[in-house]
Amino acid sequence: MKKPFHAITAGGQGHAGSLGRQPQSPPLRQEGWRGVMLAGSGLAALRAGQACTELELVWHDSGGAVGDALVERARQLGCDALHPGEAVAEEQWRLARACARAGLAFIGPREGLVAAMCNDDAMRQLMREARLPLGETSAQAVRVHLPVLADCRGQAVALVEHELLGERFVMAPSERLTPEQRAYLGQLAVQGARSLGLVGLATLSFSLADNRLGFVGMRPGLTGYEGLAEVLTGLDLAVEQIRLVAGERLRRPRVGHMGHGPGRPGQARWRLLPSVAGQLGGGPGVRLDRPYRANAEDEVRLLVWGRDGAEASRRERRALAEWQGSPGRMDGDAVRE
Repeated sequence: MKKPFHAITAGGQGHAGSLGRQPQSPPLRQEGWRGVMLAGSGLAALRAGQACTELELVWHDSGGAVGDALVERARQLGCDALHPGEAVAEEQWRLARACARAGLAFIGPREGLVAAMCNDDAMRQLMREARLPLGETSAQAVRVHLPVLADCRGQAVALVEHELLGERFVMAPSERLTPEQRAYLGQLAVQGARSLGLVGLATLSFSLADNRLGFVGMRPGLTGYEGLAEVLTGLDLAVEQIRLVAGERLRRPRVGHMGHGPGRPGQARWRLLPSVAGQLGGGPGVRLDRPYRANAEDEVRLLVWGRDGAEASRRERRALAEWQGSPGRMDGDAVRE
């Protein structure tokens, strides 16, 4: 049997003074959190619920409630903590404020830092003070996004960056970066996260223009693209987010069974697909994320990975052919080589 997960308060260590110190989390019972309320539904809450189950935490769905009504539902069900799922920064800020008033632990960055993430200009100023170069903010600029995990002891680790190549297709790592640029990007992300006193999970976004990287924005918590870094590093980001907010120590990525690891990633591809298409046989290097009770209007996330781009592409073609129900045939834009 797994050892039960015990939550520990963060205690405010390592936080930037300009944003205020992390307030003490509500007192937690010796046996750990009694329950966690999940915001959102469907795919937006899927990974958070799976992480709670992995950590042997009782969790409850939102029941359609939002905002203050969601916090009240959490209190009625005896929850100690609230997880914002994949909510945008503005919604996370509102939930963090509501949790503070209600005495609930918020599974995300502290309220002041989430508030700063709602304003790109404010975040850019903070990163300028942290001596990070600032990037191009135009919509035409190439952007890469890098998830970072950090604990309350000031330790942080940058994982594998990803690039959005369309509304429904994302790839990691970006093919635009050299190994030297990738290492530099990781150094910038860790420097920025530590300067802000981040605890938990956040994704930092950078622009790439004329071979120069610069910071452009930051998003708290889960974004929906965590699977890309997970399969290439061996870390479950949803699990690590909860552990770190609860005060646990940072765990470093391990080298996976396919040789993936820091400095030597394979390739992972993420696609958003309609849930009405068909079935997927699975197989090595293939994962499908779908809501527990999917219906016709829902979408699912296809994740494939391999030791290199060629292997990931072959697995993607196989998975898409199965999903579309016509082996060997796909839409013209189904796969980007």
